Amino acid sequence: MDILATIRKWAAGLAETAVSLMALAIALQILMGSANVPFLGSTDVIGNVSSILATLGGDGLIGLVALWVLYSIWKSRK
Repeated sequence: MDILATIRKWAAGLAETAVSLMALAIALQILMGSANVPFLGSTDVIGNVSSILATLGGDGLIGLVALWVLYSIWKSRK
């Protein structure tokens, strides 16, 4: 069971790092506008996030339930 706890901590750290990097990329894209962000190139981070949210919202109730489940999982790890 110690191995599973180690894997869980590693995965949580990786997810937290990914969310932090995504927040940084969004902030940089807001600050720099349409100019290319140095380490992202021509990737449209805000457009990608908006697309994901639109897909979830377009699915109606199923999208809201999926969003609620993901939020519950995220909050329960703290």
